Amino acid sequence: MTGLQYMSGFGNEHASEDPRCPGALPEGQNNPQVCPYGLYAEQLSGSAFTCPRATNRRSWLYRILPSVCHKPFKPLEEGHLTHDWDEIEPDPNQLRWKPFEIPKAPQNKMDFVSGLHTLCGAGEPRGRNGIAVHIFVCNTSMTDRCLYNSDGDFLIVPQQGKLLITTEFGKMLVEPNEICVIQQGMRFSVEVFGESRGYILEVYGAHFELPDLGPIGANGLANPRDFLVPVAWYEDRQVPGGYTVISKYQGKLFAAQQDYSPYNVVAWHGNYTPYKYHLEKFMVINAVAFDHADPSIFTVLTAKTTRAGVALADFVIFPPRWGVANNTFRPPYYHRNCMSEFMGLIKGHYEAKEEGFQPGGGSLHSMMTPHGPDADCFEKASKAKLEPERVADGTMAFMFESSLSLAVTKWGLQTSNRLDKNYYKCWEPLKSHFNPKYK
Repeated sequence: MTGLQYMSGFGNEHASEDPRCPGALPEGQNNPQVCPYGLYAEQLSGSAFTCPRATNRRSWLYRILPSVCHKPFKPLEEGHLTHDWDEIEPDPNQLRWKPFEIPKAPQNKMDFVSGLHTLCGAGEPRGRNGIAVHIFVCNTSMTDRCLYNSDGDFLIVPQQGKLLITTEFGKMLVEPNEICVIQQGMRFSVEVFGESRGYILEVYGAHFELPDLGPIGANGLANPRDFLVPVAWYEDRQVPGGYTVISKYQGKLFAAQQDYSPYNVVAWHGNYTPYKYHLEKFMVINAVAFDHADPSIFTVLTAKTTRAGVALADFVIFPPRWGVANNTFRPPYYHRNCMSEFMGLIKGHYEAKEEGFQPGGGSLHSMMTPHGPDADCFEKASKAKLEPERVADGTMAFMFESSLSLAVTKWGLQTSNRLDKNYYKCWEPLKSHFNPKYK
């Protein structure tokens, strides 16, 4: 039994029970002396108990066995996860990666956990302030094992291959051009249907939320009604050979054994859940008079800091849209920024760099490192006839933007062997058009 239901808004209370057990949700109280069907009540808290009501996040899970029933955790050496940002010298250059390679099965089987690789990041999970950007490449499903992140939230962006994600709350099928968020502490497994690849934005110490709309008004960007949460689904399954529960804790992986499936939640209610969103539902706000608006108008989700208007991380997309501005250079402007900008491409051709920037690859423009359209894009856009035109049809690019200065890992700069060492050359053909005699 699988399914999804509308989220109906961030911070709102949701409830679900597996239809095989009607009435599994207790009435009138969260933790009765005896729960219906002999279930255990377990609270999952995503915020401090004393957080204001508007920001308090928690859900109650009614399960066959509580999650505390497992053997001790032991270190697990898999993947290339790290939060050691000093393992290699800093690099302020414009960086671009070719599509990250997916291992070939059956010679090299790799599931979602073993295929996790940290590309860049800043901060650290013990201090509850920071982010990391990971790449996942895999070719096989997780079998009798699950992962939960003790450090923060995962925003997962599939680029190739659909993911069937089983969580304690139910199942979600997430395909390219969709995203999902698995919040801190939620156990999940990933089933794949062939070679799969994608991006992950991890945030420590904050949760993703919708950005404020300000002068835009009540509607626009991502609408709350378009987010989906799972419908309760459980399995009462013993695993005599052992089920592996993997915890990402302080940047490292640990594994514990238990003899039952963790997906034994018969019912749940609360406002702390996994959720998914289809990027085609984003309602673009764009310039209609002149100039090129800042990319913040394309923000889908934000993880805020305590400084007003400054994000720990923003998730921004560049979807198909109309370009209609008058007397304006329409591609992205040349730019230096006090933020760090990691870009990825799900499909298509990004307008500012149609050749070298490929689906499944990425780029990083660090704090105050200049960037912008390549020479071909500049020449073409400078001579283009200024009439209404479609931009980015068949394309979906995105950006992870952060107020933190991101360090690149050794895997990103050396081990992956995907760094494009000729990236800087895309700007070398730019030439001076300056003529002091003419305006």
